[in-house]
Amino acid sequence: MRPRVLALYLPQFHPFPENDEWWGKGFTEWRSVARAKPLYRGHYQPHIPADLGFYDLRVPEVREQQAQLAREAGIEGFCYWHYWFGNGKRLMERIFDEVLASGQPDFPFCLGWANHSWYAKNWNSADTKGKDRLLVAQTYPGQEDFRNHYQLVRKAFSDKRYVKVDNKPFFMVYEPSSVPADFYALWNKWAKEDGFDGVYFVGNCPYDKNSDDVCSQYGLSAVLKNRIQELSSIRNELFLPRQWNKLKKTWLGFLNLTCEKFHYRSAMRYLVDEIDDSKENVIPYLLPNFDHSPRSGRFGYILQGATPDLFYEHCRQVFKVVSEKQNPLVMLRSWNEWGEGNYIEPDLKYGRGFIDALANALSELN
Repeated sequence: MRPRVLALYLPQFHPFPENDEWWGKGFTEWRSVARAKPLYRGHYQPHIPADLGFYDLRVPEVREQQAQLAREAGIEGFCYWHYWFGNGKRLMERIFDEVLASGQPDFPFCLGWANHSWYAKNWNSADTKGKDRLLVAQTYPGQEDFRNHYQLVRKAFSDKRYVKVDNKPFFMVYEPSSVPADFYALWNKWAKEDGFDGVYFVGNCPYDKNSDDVCSQYGLSAVLKNRIQELSSIRNELFLPRQWNKLKKTWLGFLNLTCEKFHYRSAMRYLVDEIDDSKENVIPYLLPNFDHSPRSGRFGYILQGATPDLFYEHCRQVFKVVSEKQNPLVMLRSWNEWGEGNYIEPDLKYGRGFIDALANALSELN
């Protein structure tokens, strides 16, 4: 079957009061993106947007242009990051609320609950433990809050554009183990009362967790394996002898040159697992690129050397693995995480290269 590619979508690129308070009037992550500097010879920074420019997501025309580019890439829908911190506290809700209320763009969507606390990271400290500043705490007040959360989200579930799997609305949970167990049971119950066959809960989880155990433990339908975490654990095998890695942690750490960098070409084979990702309850990620240095500077995590040609090969690998599935879902990480150097929107270096790479890999399956 043809893969169903969903793309994680960050609704961040517009000013909102909390950002003004924390980082200064008018702040968006475009400020960090534009200020990024190369950390070593050949390091591609800054990443500058091309076709869409430094956009403001409050502008409906921008959202229409994004949807059109996503259609051309072969993406089925956007998975908007959704923030509910408990007791009705939300952040960055304006963009999706406008998409839902206006009916535009006429492009499928689903939600991914980013259920984690927000911190102001102290990247410049050698020991950040306990020193990061809490901005907003993620809480789980109980059944009444679960009901209020569901009442909000059910408006989206009922929209004709909402992505469903077997009459179950797709709903991703970033930290499934943090959510009380009765949350999943109650949402499934309420969804069935609304005429669905439950909720298609998808949990983000570490690459080394058994998907069957995770799904049964939390009542999930499927898991997303966060394989980018695996690169750190196999660092020595990939690039560095153990002695050099030890030296890097000591002397280079003292010199504040501690960014973790991996070659995309070498890392590709660790980003997909032919056996694990072929399971019905595992959804693989497509990872076009990654460079966290705009946010974290010399403490960044970097996949270097990512190109549209290599991403095309990565797409082919993933699509081959899911081709025999009943529900061949694939999650693109990400559509527009510019602050993490993790996007396929056009930039000045590669233009539409990553969009065309995905489209070409999908077109071969027709």
